Amino acid sequence: MTKFKSNSVKESIGNAIHGLMLAVSSQRNFFIEIIISVLVIVSAILLRFTPTDICILLIMIAIVLVCELINSVIEFTLDATYKNNYSRLVEMAKDMSAGMVLLVACISVLVGIILFGSYIIKYIMMVIK
Repeated sequence: MTKFKSNSVKESIGNAIHGLMLAVSSQRNFFIEIIISVLVIVSAILLRFTPTDICILLIMIAIVLVCELINSVIEFTLDATYKNNYSRLVEMAKDMSAGMVLLVACISVLVGIILFGSYIIKYIMMVIK
């Protein structure tokens, strides 16, 4: 085995958890997105979302977090490859990568508005009656 290969499934899982902890501790946006995700899930539970609606939220959350991780990996890889030297192509790649995260985050917000809006309207209608 090379020094970069895991020897066991347990070690692979440990490396993956370490990677997530690195992302949480070093990537401010990833940390913020985790906090928002927890708040969204708790709110959905309090509003008694259906299991299907909770699954939709979880899928959207996963897509945003995965895109954020991909963005970070792209940025780190380009910075390491180009030794933090400026390159117009690197700037373009980084901007597009950040754009990917922004696009997915905006779509997730729209999905959240649709889902939460319908539950909030139902709740208001129950209170009014």
